[in-house]
Amino acid sequence: MGTLKLEPAQSRPDLLAPPVAKALAEDDQVLVAPIDPDLADTAAFCEAYDVGLDVSANCVVVAGKRDGVTRYAACIILATTRADVNGVVRRHLDVRKCSFAPMDDAVALTGMEYGGITPIGLPADWPILVDARVAATPHVIVGSGVRHSKIAIAGPALGALPNAQVIEGLAKEV
Repeated sequence: MGTLKLEPAQSRPDLLAPPVAKALAEDDQVLVAPIDPDLADTAAFCEAYDVGLDVSANCVVVAGKRDGVTRYAACIILATTRADVNGVVRRHLDVRKCSFAPMDDAVALTGMEYGGITPIGLPADWPILVDARVAATPHVIVGSGVRHSKIAIAGPALGALPNAQVIEGLAKEV
């Protein structure tokens, strides 16, 4: 995985947001690596650490309303794609309009830092929509809940998270 210095995530809770550390307390398959927080954004991260965009996954928090109730979900997509928010995601959430959740809401609801949000440790009632390409990737790099590290995890493991659904066509090529 590029030049990342990976080690077991459960041995490095200092590199994880609290809800992520809690979710990974019994998991010895997930690895974590420290990074420069100024390089947490996908393009800068991939260039600096020699990680391909095709193995870098983004977790985006989306929101939509129906009958006055806001519904949230996390979408996991490869960095080479863009989530079909107002198509596939909107229909899945059964809302009239769907968009990226405001940064303040995403941070407050997840307990994670913006730019480091990960599908691991999200609120238990949120659906996790995983693009089929992510689930088919042997190993991907995704946020750790904080900007100063990244997680390496098997793509199929993301599709097996609680509340996760693997969806064909969740994202479109950029």
